[in-house]
Amino acid sequence: MPMNKPHLEFHKLDLNEGWHTLKGYPPTITEKILASDLDETNKMGSRTRLLKFEPGAFTTYPFVHDHWEEVYLYQGDLTVGNDDKGEGGEAFQAPTYACRPPGAYHGPFKSEKGCVLYEIHYYDESKK
Repeated sequence: MPMNKPHLEFHKLDLNEGWHTLKGYPPTITEKILASDLDETNKMGSRTRLLKFEPGAFTTYPFVHDHWEEVYLYQGDLTVGNDDKGEGGEAFQAPTYACRPPGAYHGPFKSEKGCVLYEIHYYDESKK
């Protein structure tokens, strides 16, 4: 059964409200879903979201998932590959972009001054 994101025309986004902490993330990293029909159980659909790191926020282990991920760092700084204390890694400034296939390990991440990422997650349904 095909899924579809909602049809959304241009509308003002409230960037102060509607942010939620993700399971397994520190409360200093939050997401705002823009549109989604992502079904990770049935491995179909896609999601578009904003991911926000507060200044000093960091994760402590690499991530891997079974869907594609495109990430555009459009505001702030992001360090990739820090240790579990938030030290080290390679620093990037906006604008930067990453495209990761399913199964690609990435991170951990931190942001010194804070950042906002625009992310698109999707399954390659042609592989079914």
